Amino acid sequence: PDVQHFLGGSQGWSPDGTSIAYAANDREPTEQDVIVRDVATGESRRVFAGDGLYYPMDWSPDGRYLLVLQVHSNTNMDIHLLDVAAESSRLLTEHEEDSKYFPIGWLEDGSGYYLLTDEGREFSGLAFHDLMSGKRDLVHAPEWDIEVAAISADGRWLVWSENEDGYSRVYTQNLPARTEPEGIELPEGVLSTMTLSHSGDKLGVLWAQPCYPTEVFIADLTTGAVNQITHSALGGVVDADLTQPELIRYPTFDDRDIPAFLYRPDGVTGKMPVVLSIHGGPEYQERPTYAYSGLYQYLTSRGIAVLAPNIRGSTGFGKGYQKLIHRDWGGDELKDLDAAVKYLHGCDWVDQDRIGVYGGSFGGFATLSCISRLPDYWAAAVDLVGPSNLVTFAKAIPPTWRRMVASLIGDPETEADFLMERSPITYVDQIRTPLFVIQGANDPRVVKAESDQIVERLRERGVEVRYDVYDDEGHGFTKRENELKAFGDIARFLEERLVPSAT
Repeated sequence: PDVQHFLGGSQGWSPDGTSIAYAANDREPTEQDVIVRDVATGESRRVFAGDGLYYPMDWSPDGRYLLVLQVHSNTNMDIHLLDVAAESSRLLTEHEEDSKYFPIGWLEDGSGYYLLTDEGREFSGLAFHDLMSGKRDLVHAPEWDIEVAAISADGRWLVWSENEDGYSRVYTQNLPARTEPEGIELPEGVLSTMTLSHSGDKLGVLWAQPCYPTEVFIADLTTGAVNQITHSALGGVVDADLTQPELIRYPTFDDRDIPAFLYRPDGVTGKMPVVLSIHGGPEYQERPTYAYSGLYQYLTSRGIAVLAPNIRGSTGFGKGYQKLIHRDWGGDELKDLDAAVKYLHGCDWVDQDRIGVYGGSFGGFATLSCISRLPDYWAAAVDLVGPSNLVTFAKAIPPTWRRMVASLIGDPETEADFLMERSPITYVDQIRTPLFVIQGANDPRVVKAESDQIVERLRERGVEVRYDVYDDEGHGFTKRENELKAFGDIARFLEERLVPSAT
């Protein structure tokens, strides 16, 4: 579409239900403003406009104010207080060093709001901002990120989740009673999303686990009781056939330890193949979930191990670690991946001649970097919607992303030489690994030309490459049948090249 729209917090509705707030880049393709629409009359007002990306978040309980999030980058944000009727605003979060501020809900009396922030810290903590005094005080500040938080509509319950080495830990606190935080007993896993009931005393969570599809759990905040209310069918697969990941750390070139999840099949004798799985983002995190429609579990069932690292640039390990990827795509993170292979080579159970690499989006870029710049390691590779040329990628990115891409990756107009030096397409003549490329024809982020150009160059050289284009998909999958087909094809491609008996 020519214009993109985003609904605000709580789906944008004002407390009285008469208006809805959303963001759009209809004024300028590179800028994103806040618009409020009267639902009854259809009248729209541009209530907040400027240079940058702005998102409407939470309405104050009386409907007078709107908290507006300004995103400068993944590690630098601001919050503005907007008087909707007056169309006037003030910045609430003046700061100098990169800091994130993310509002999560108002107090019932409108005197202030809770937020997540890493101001002055490596990790995001839970804070309260008093609007009268202007003070912003940390409420909970663990040595891990608080990844999400919520406050009940009546102000009684505060709920949050801490990301501890990739695993979610959910806590609650009764604010009027001033109780100590209490943990909710959930299986080892990862919070996908959560919501509080209108009464405020029930918490619903979507909960992901490495061996099972995402399920719904309900927690009673008063009693602490937790019930699983959905039970997805696994087609007769029993727990004993599934693989729990082991959290390991391996050394890299600059004396850092890289965290990674290792899925190692049970009951396999002799040396086994391994797939190195690289997550997207890159400012994202590999976590212990039922990843890629169960791809990891299928591979381990076929005797193929999976190593899924959180290379530099990953979230969840502090702001400094996350920022290491800024302006360094195709740089030191490739050394982390080289170190991952060296770690595997040091494992007596790994067949060094049967190591594959897989990744999507940034992970696809990293996969292409691996097979073009570390060409001696790989027996198979899969690139899902990954850019191959950072210059053409940066030029074709959606308009609202261009400013951020130029600052975090590089400016294609002034830094083309630098970007080409980091691009897999520059080293395409070194690729000899059998490659499977998957692309959505309508991808607005990594356009089809990114895959076209590297496939064309490889075919000219006679390198084995399979290229599947999904005409009805974009950046990833929206249709379940396409998702199942693609990951089934990926699994077969890897199995046929890593397990000789599979052919």
